[in-house]
Amino acid sequence: MRYIDYRDSIRSVLRRNPAGLTWAELQSRLALPYQRPCPEWTKKLEREIGLTRVKGAGRALIRKLGRRECVA
Repeated sequence: MRYIDYRDSIRSVLRRNPAGLTWAELQSRLALPYQRPCPEWTKKLEREIGLTRVKGAGRALIRKLGRRECVA
């Protein structure tokens, strides 16, 4: 999977889920071939689409889009 495809699929599913999703939920919904998110790609997503990560239940991090991406 290319980074551009990964980015676009993450952005698309998070636009439909403004409350955010955990990595496990993203992985399941998008059938991602990765066990863990790539740290380099995560940093790029933060810069490019405004991805944020907030503490969820337990050790989970909820991934959300920044405000500018939610309305786009």
